[in-house]
Amino acid sequence: MVDSSMGHIRDLPSSAKEIPAKYKKEPWANLGINVDDRYDPLYVVPAGKKKIVTKLKKELKDADELILATDEDREGEAISWHLTELLKPKVPVKRMVFREITEEAIKNALENFRDIDMNLVHAQETRRILDRLAGYTISPLLWKKIAPGLSAGRVQSVAVGFLVARERERMKFKSATYFDLKAQLSKEKNKKNKFTGDLTHLNGKRLASGKDFDENTGKLKKPDSVVLLHKEDSEKLRDLLNEAEWTVTNIDVKTQKRNPAPPFITSTLQQEANRKFGFSARDTMSIAQKLYENGLITYMRTDSMNLSSQAINAARNEVEKQYGEEYLFKRVRNYGKSKGAQEAHEAIRPAGSSFVHPEKSGLSGRQFKLYDLIWKRTIATQMAEAKLEFTNVTITAKKDDTEADFRSGGKKILFPGYFRAYVEGSDDPDAALENQENFLPEMKMDESIDLHDLESISHETKPPARYTEATLVKELESRGVGRPSTYATIISTIQDRGYAQKDGNTLVPTYTAFAVTELLEKHFPEIVDSKFTSSLEDKLDQIANGKYDPVKYLDDYYKGKDGLKEKVDQREDKIDPQEARLLDLPIEGLNGMQVHVGRYGPYVKGEIDGEEVTTSLPVDLDPGELSAKKIKELIEAEKEGPISVGNHPETGEPIFVLSGRFGPYVQLGEVSDDNKKPKRVSLLKGMKPDDVDFDLAVSLLELPRNLGEHPETGKVVKAGVGRYGPYVVHDGNFKSLKKDDDVLSIELDRAVELLKEKSKGRKGSSTIAELGDHPETDKPVKVMTGRYGPYLKYGKKNISLPKGTEPEKVSMGDAVRLIDEKGKK
Repeated sequence: MVDSSMGHIRDLPSSAKEIPAKYKKEPWANLGINVDDRYDPLYVVPAGKKKIVTKLKKELKDADELILATDEDREGEAISWHLTELLKPKVPVKRMVFREITEEAIKNALENFRDIDMNLVHAQETRRILDRLAGYTISPLLWKKIAPGLSAGRVQSVAVGFLVARERERMKFKSATYFDLKAQLSKEKNKKNKFTGDLTHLNGKRLASGKDFDENTGKLKKPDSVVLLHKEDSEKLRDLLNEAEWTVTNIDVKTQKRNPAPPFITSTLQQEANRKFGFSARDTMSIAQKLYENGLITYMRTDSMNLSSQAINAARNEVEKQYGEEYLFKRVRNYGKSKGAQEAHEAIRPAGSSFVHPEKSGLSGRQFKLYDLIWKRTIATQMAEAKLEFTNVTITAKKDDTEADFRSGGKKILFPGYFRAYVEGSDDPDAALENQENFLPEMKMDESIDLHDLESISHETKPPARYTEATLVKELESRGVGRPSTYATIISTIQDRGYAQKDGNTLVPTYTAFAVTELLEKHFPEIVDSKFTSSLEDKLDQIANGKYDPVKYLDDYYKGKDGLKEKVDQREDKIDPQEARLLDLPIEGLNGMQVHVGRYGPYVKGEIDGEEVTTSLPVDLDPGELSAKKIKELIEAEKEGPISVGNHPETGEPIFVLSGRFGPYVQLGEVSDDNKKPKRVSLLKGMKPDDVDFDLAVSLLELPRNLGEHPETGKVVKAGVGRYGPYVVHDGNFKSLKKDDDVLSIELDRAVELLKEKSKGRKGSSTIAELGDHPETDKPVKVMTGRYGPYLKYGKKNISLPKGTEPEKVSMGDAVRLIDEKGKK
């Protein structure tokens, strides 16, 4: 009999309901940890796991032995221990471990049992207790001082701190403009083989580039050491050099070798999948889990770069088969463990003693992409070095007493080596991949060069880039904060908690993130100190190796002289909520204007003619886009009140174009005691308030538009706009409009045509919106509509929406609450 515990079967209580009655009066009950007795955790079986436990106990009664086959990491080891503690088996217990689900690996594991490693169990338990102590001690403070529902965490708060620190740098950044020249050149007036040259030196002095400017002032750091060209300077120089003689004055040729990147560990797989495919860390781990379960890759939670001899032999055989012996590295290449690697796992690689080729894997879509990436990266580790030739040529233009040096660079791949299989992506979107060649014609010293075109080029220095998921994972790992297996959860949590939101592929910190980070920096700096958090990780590693007492570790952290509890007790009464909600943003020229975080979102406050004016910030206006000018405009607009674009032709009520938390909208009539909720319609995507005239405003207020009766049912067909964009609806069946359809002008025939299109789902069902993956289970969540009305599709489950719910306005947060309620019932 083989069965699964479906992960952890015991955990600390998640709510007061789960605390057993006999412990409810204990002073530590809300923590779920007896902080007065060796930090003894109170473990309970969550409601969703009770049936599983009952089933496992029943199956164990008929078993001759219990074999524990959980993952070989701290979490897996803890699950095995919890199973023995809860099931209390009276039969022999054996612990088996494997890192891939293949016949060979399973047979080997069945021949090599071991005992549960209690040091790994203690490390996992200590980490769980530590995170509970941090979260349950700091989070309630944030609820009181800033807003309900906020959370703090040992790793989470450091990650948010990184985002905020980077955004502050961007807000302080002062851009600078500089010019240079770009030349189109050739040998012997050969127009077909032109190449470019960039101005680098003028009369022996280096030309200023972006790195020479101070980020906070926009001025040159060392103005005497470089030449700064302004627009007029560059244009004069261009005109002069058009008459110059151009000659080769230096040729530098170098040969270099490139070695392949190490095989994937959890963090590098997340980074590369984000760079190359735009996968989130959570998506990457979810896809990798499926590949592991299907026996295609080894275990995907690892921080070891080691490859087994089996893997190396398989990779080398694959290199010979796919590319030939000349592409095989002359000796075995292995990278060993990465710094601070905790577990005994291998790197992430294709499973087995022979690797399944991606094209023969039967995979498609995202699973194929990720497996193909892992396969290629692993194969590349055993491939020959790439050999490249770099040529740098200096071409000097002379005219009168002016001498300008232009640099041309060429790259030639002498032997592609591992480039044939794999080239690592870059975090710099402007960086070229290593396998791109750039050819220069052969040139000789003192050879004359012909000029075809000379252009003055303007450059503007750029602020430091925001973090992407890939670069945030890289930063956390380089600072020793957290562990690779936790990064996907951390990044998802900071988005789910409203600390960051995605803009394309970048993570943008919110006003709440600034407020929380400022409070922690001021009163609990160690919580957001990456060095402090990294030192905690080191001690967890020592516990895992049996070299540090977990109780001492927890006592120092929580109750020590500078412990967390002591600091919170001392500081709580000293933190003024009004001060905590007032943001200290690096914005110049505020002159008394303030930015706050409130219960209903961020708002600004200022004074006009002695009167204090407060107004909400638009939901799509990020902290980094805020300026004193913008704040002043918002305050003045609030003071002046709405301006009507005209009176509605039917009702006679004034029509206003306004901006609110969720962006610009049109409103029919003013808010009054008799009209507390006037009709409002958001502007369509791409529309700006200045674009809205009287006719457009009236058209928007007609939404949802009645298009007529459906020819088959006689029921009304309407066109409107919801959270997920324009749609048509008939008898509860929603259909999104196509790119070329206009919700303001679509007619009945087109709407009927769209409604006839088939949608995936149960018979008669159609998708209103795909909300994404559930934040805890990674199962897809969709808003659907069918013959019995709108519902949620959660994995394979269908959950009806409450009566009166507008399906096009359902958010992931709404969906999660409905799913939780359904589970409890």
